[in-house]
Amino acid sequence: MNISVKGEYALQAIFDLASQRAGEPVRIADIARRQKIPQKFLELILAGLKQGGFVESRRGAEGGYLLAHAAESITVGDVLRFVEGPHPGKGRPRRKAETPFTGMWQQVDHAVSEIVDKTTFADLLRGWTDRQNRFVLNWEI
Repeated sequence: MNISVKGEYALQAIFDLASQRAGEPVRIADIARRQKIPQKFLELILAGLKQGGFVESRRGAEGGYLLAHAAESITVGDVLRFVEGPHPGKGRPRRKAETPFTGMWQQVDHAVSEIVDKTTFADLLRGWTDRQNRFVLNWEI
């Protein structure tokens, strides 16, 4: 599966928003800094994600972006299909004619779709938090 830089950055932006306090807008500059995404590119990505109904924006000094829905209800597949189009794996061209590999590639595409369609940003956040907490040093005696 090939995912564009835009698709990867969109996933990172949604993940960043999912990791913040619910209901509190986050400034674009803060997301860009944490995720190492060029701010101008991130502005375009977030504008698109807003049109797709994934994020909301708030104006003003305390403004910024926040998730439009709970992280539990947004899947990686939803975001990828919106940003990349209906076939995120389109980077590997398929031949029109039937080949010995056609069935296998269809199974691969189906397996990938199944994983990204059931993985929510809340799942990713839980897994990431667990992995990060596993390596916290405990200096108690």
